[in-house]
Amino acid sequence: MPDKTTRPDFAKASILALALILLCLCIGNAGPAQQPDAAEVIRLVDTAVRYRVENVLGFTDIEHYTVYRGKDETHPVAELTARDTYKKGVGKSYTVLSQSGSAVVQKFGLRPLLDNEETLNKPGNVEQSWFTSANYDMQLKPEGIQKENGRDCYAILIRARRSAPNMVNGTLWVDAKDGSIVQIEGVASKSPSPFAGTTHMMRQYSQIEGFPMATHARAESSSLLFGRTLILIEYSDYHLEVQTASGTPSAAKP
Repeated sequence: MPDKTTRPDFAKASILALALILLCLCIGNAGPAQQPDAAEVIRLVDTAVRYRVENVLGFTDIEHYTVYRGKDETHPVAELTARDTYKKGVGKSYTVLSQSGSAVVQKFGLRPLLDNEETLNKPGNVEQSWFTSANYDMQLKPEGIQKENGRDCYAILIRARRSAPNMVNGTLWVDAKDGSIVQIEGVASKSPSPFAGTTHMMRQYSQIEGFPMATHARAESSSLLFGRTLILIEYSDYHLEVQTASGTPSAAKP
């Protein structure tokens, strides 16, 4: 016969085991996490864009462009490295630092790409490409918070309110805490030329001095005339000029 003095300990262990079982059952039967308010998330995105526009007065960075043709993603047909200089209220300008490969791709591909970026970033044009609810119809995806580039994000379906080569139909990922852009992926709402096919693009952003700045981009298009073309862009060596709390500009490095 077991020692009666062990019964209290046995009873306590039984009660503890029962409590753990009930706790697991409660967790297993818990309802889904509450979905964030879609309108609030979209307001957060608009606020994040406005904050960046108001406080980034200028920046420079180094951009490296690599072009591949067909199925070969090992041997580029052309490369170009340029310094990008942006000034708020003025726009962008590029200084080519080096270039190599096909002269045809340089002349009819990469140089027009830089010229187009300068045009799109002129005052009066750049505002129309911001990722805001004024330029895009936005719908929050129902998955809730998800990981993207190691960050907790909301995924938002976006559709451009007008057709333009620099407007994207696809998915926008934003930081769940502050609404800043983390990644964009989709297709251009309009082909850049009658000879080009649908352009698929992706751009990733990282926080530089507290502001989302592009770090990597990929654009792929295919057409009967030119075949498949892939352009990779790497952004580095950022130097920002930002508005300080006192209202005076301040040079900042990543």
